[in-house]
Amino acid sequence: MESVAQHLMWFVPMLWLGMVLAISFLEAPLKFRAPGITTELGLGIGRLVFRALNSVEAVLAAVLSAAAVVIAPTGAVWAWLAVTVVILVVQLGVVRPPLSRRSDRVLAGEELPRSRAHYWYIGLEIAKVIALIGLAIHAAP
Repeated sequence: MESVAQHLMWFVPMLWLGMVLAISFLEAPLKFRAPGITTELGLGIGRLVFRALNSVEAVLAAVLSAAAVVIAPTGAVWAWLAVTVVILVVQLGVVRPPLSRRSDRVLAGEELPRSRAHYWYIGLEIAKVIALIGLAIHAAP
């Protein structure tokens, strides 16, 4: 069991990293450049995709936390894991709610400038990428 948990501590951050890079830094900006995609359609797609991503991220965070309890890793691994989880919690609990309210307003027909919360979310995604890389490096078997 400990061997499986040890491998999960490296594999799961790499899987999570790939998902964040593919969705946040590839799919999200590119969808608005596709022919025929309106702001409303792009927001609708984005909401579905990010809701799914965030749900999977929460599961991956739980898997990593459970694996860490099993193997009792070094302090560096705990620190990188804590940073990663805190970033996710801030994104979901602090930044996403205003973004959701804003997208509700845009979908209702209001024209609004880009919100500061969007920039915070992007900044936190960059920080999460760094944290996931740090976690994988320190947890490598």
